[in-house]
Formats: sequence, C-alpha cells, structure tokens
Amino acid sequence: MQASGSVDEMTGIVGLAARAIDSLGEWGVGILTLVETVFPPIPSEVILPLAGFLTRQGSMNIVLVFITSTLGAYMGALFLYGLGHKMGLERSIRWLSKLPLVDREDFERAAGWFERHGKSAIFFGRLLPGVRSLISLPAGAEHMNLATFSIFTIAGTGLWNALLIGLGALLGTQYELINQYSQILNYAVYAALAALLAWLIIRNIRRRKEASH
Repeated sequence: MQASGSVDEMTGIVGLAARAIDSLGEWGVGILTLVETVFPPIPSEVILPLAGFLTRQGSMNIVLVFITSTLGAYMGALFLYGLGHKMGLERSIRWLSKLPLVDREDFERAAGWFERHGKSAIFFGRLLPGVRSLISLPAGAEHMNLATFSIFTIAGTGLWNALLIGLGALLGTQYELINQYSQILNYAVYAALAALLAWLIIRNIRRRKEASH
C-alpha cells in the first residue's frame, strides 16, 4: 500500500494533519513539535502517531522522525527555559498568559510540579500533558544547570516521542484499522475542541465577574 493511498483514507481533521505531515516530511515534523512545545495548535499526541504511521507506509524514515521530533521539542523547551532564565517566572507567566490557548493556572501548575519534584520534574514532566511544555519555564527561572536540564529534557522527550511514534508505526501494520483510527481520533479532536471552547467561554465569564467585584 502506498503512503498517499493510506493518507487519502483518513478523513476529517486527522486526515488534513496526516496530509500536511506527509507533505512536510521529517524536518516538518521537527518544526511542528517545536511550535507545539511553545504554543500547542496541534498536540504531539496527534502529530507523532501520524508521523509514525507514515513511516510504515514508506514516506518517511522512522529514525529521522524520532531525531527531528526530539530536536524540535528540545529547541522549544530551550526557548522557554531561556525566557524563564532571562525574565524570571512571574514576568514570563504574565507575558505568556496572553496567548489564547494557555492560562496562568497552567504555568502555576507546572511551577508547582517543579517546586515539589525538583530536577526529576524535568524528566517525568515530559510525560504529562499540561506540564510537558511549561515545566521548562520554572527550570529557567530557578537557573537550573543547563546541561542537567538538557539531559533530562532530551531523555524524557525522547521516551515520550518514541512511545507515540512507535504507536503510530504499529498501527501502520494494521491497514484495516486506518479508517477506524481516523474516525476515533477525529471524535477525540472534536470533543477536545468543544471542551476548549466551553472552557474559554467559562473562563471569560469568570474573569468578568471577578473584575466587576
């Protein structure tokens, strides 16, 4: 089965993402993971399994996908580390909280995780949605040793990426599951978008009430 035929069988948002990844190639996956680490338009839980799936269709090299995705995520983490190091935690949180898909509570949760777990938070935090990207900010603000930060980040990110890419590659051997996977993941993405919209509306209402008191 050719990669293009497999991708064409995938519908909805997942199909669009798969075709974009197929067109961008391995280095495009790295760019997407870099952007996702700083500002998550499409989460790695969608990008990397699709990239892994495409490696089994012959359109991408699985080793290069792993390298570029890990490098991209590390560069994004390094950006946030540098931001925290230069601006401090409070100023960084104030600046980044202006982004539409993140909230101050997300940064405070990551900072609390780092405060409780120290250096190990950098490794294990990479495996936790909602903490994975933002944990770099308090690490930089606390002037964590850059070499230690880099080792823990690459190790944790590499493990996470390998799991997601491997999952997609495993699915790539089961051609009859392609449509089923596409439909299920589409439903998950639609549900997540609906939940995000509801959360943004509720947060906006809550802030207006707080401002009026």
